[in-house]
Amino acid sequence: MNSARLLVVDDDDTVRGLLADALRYVGFEVTAVATGAEAVDAARRDPPDLVVLDVMLPGMDGFDVVRTLRSTVPVLFLSARDGYQDKVDGLTLGGDDYVTKPFHLPELVARIEAVLRRARGGPGDGTLSVADLRLDPVTREVTRAGGPVRLSPTEFKLLHYLMERAGEVVPKPQILEDVWRYDFAGDTSIVDTYVSYLRRKVDNVEPKLIHTLHGVGYVLRGPRA
Repeated sequence: MNSARLLVVDDDDTVRGLLADALRYVGFEVTAVATGAEAVDAARRDPPDLVVLDVMLPGMDGFDVVRTLRSTVPVLFLSARDGYQDKVDGLTLGGDDYVTKPFHLPELVARIEAVLRRARGGPGDGTLSVADLRLDPVTREVTRAGGPVRLSPTEFKLLHYLMERAGEVVPKPQILEDVWRYDFAGDTSIVDTYVSYLRRKVDNVEPKLIHTLHGVGYVLRGPRA
């Protein structure tokens, strides 16, 4: 598979060089840069399929990079900062995965490929429709009432997940595990945060499609007859 284009961002020359070489060896196309500013420039000039991003960068750190890019490309954080709050912050900002250093290359490659699969959608996936909301997992296009809806990668993943389960009440812990692949020690507030983001973009017209079952979770459904 490994034909994806990666942008590797790490200010340690040795780590950056070894990581870039290792990822090229397994088949990825790799561009490597040392600073957050260079990462933003590279991602805007020629958007990669995924950014492998260190958090501790001089000047603009990894979290600032994601804020600046507004989650327009999938991001896998790769950092020595292994605290619980660091992981929560990175994933809440829109990161798709968070791997701590030191790491094993086979695991990192597997995590990269998993993020890429989720970002691209599986082969043969069809367009999903609920009322006037449409989502194409191949082109990643979303429309509501015929107009385009611009979503971050994490928002797209969450909407795709809910649309695949349209009409089903999905508990928050299940959403957390299935969409974020991380349990946040049972803290489901990130689910509430991203549902609120989706509502602002998807449910800004009638009928409202995303509904809350208080104390349980969320359901996406069309208007009832």
